[in-house]
Amino acid sequence: MEYEIIALDVDGTLTNSHKEITPATRNALIEAQLQGKKVIVASGRHQFGLRDIANTLQLDRFGGCIMAFNGGRVEDAATGEVLSASYFPKKYIKAVYDTVKDADITVITYEGDTLIMNEKVNDYSFIESKILGMDYKQVDNFVEYVDFDINKMLLVGEPAVINEYEKIFIRRFKGYFDVFKSCPFFLEVMPFGVNKGACMPKVLERMGFCSEQLIACGDSYNDMTMISYAGLGVCMGNGEQDVKRIADVIADTNDNDGVAKIVRRYMLRKNAQTA
Repeated sequence: MEYEIIALDVDGTLTNSHKEITPATRNALIEAQLQGKKVIVASGRHQFGLRDIANTLQLDRFGGCIMAFNGGRVEDAATGEVLSASYFPKKYIKAVYDTVKDADITVITYEGDTLIMNEKVNDYSFIESKILGMDYKQVDNFVEYVDFDINKMLLVGEPAVINEYEKIFIRRFKGYFDVFKSCPFFLEVMPFGVNKGACMPKVLERMGFCSEQLIACGDSYNDMTMISYAGLGVCMGNGEQDVKRIADVIADTNDNDGVAKIVRRYMLRKNAQTA
């Protein structure tokens, strides 16, 4: 069976260390789409931070998808239609906040195209704002302010602190919501059962594919579910060791066009048309 669709994490996978899609990666993905292959951009990012990437890869032209918030929101790149959305239970927002209120952790969520964060600031607090190109707003009473639907909460702090609280959350709230690191200083807090792998079957069904036709590429813990689910699970050469252990293939690094090499090896036919 041929690989017909590829799901790509963004940071550390599709983009290099400068948060750029290299020409080699872009050209390989455009070439694949010209041959009828499909692309899903699958990230923990807000959809606002994925649309420029989708435009760069011409997903609207070729019928690709944007999977934001680790699968918490899926959009058709051509129409902007929301194909699925999952929301964090409001009744647990206070529990999350209270658990970290004495720690040096910034709590973040999203209101429209603005990041909402609590009053605590550390060395990592504003990275998400810079990555997404979104404005931020600090609020004094986070729990009281967030009275609207949210897709996820993001906890930001020193890697050692994030590691400690990942264990606390898993122990204390298992079965209520899911937590996993998207990088050493980001802890994602998601609705229970919402992750990249869990939402992939519905997306593939809608697009007319099955898991055996899917390549999934990632580098971090929040990519593990889709890497395990895919017909070909790929961890980047710069990826976490735990992710490499469950992958079928280890790619080159994100700074050495690892995604482009995977696409050319496993998806492209010879004598391909170029963009």
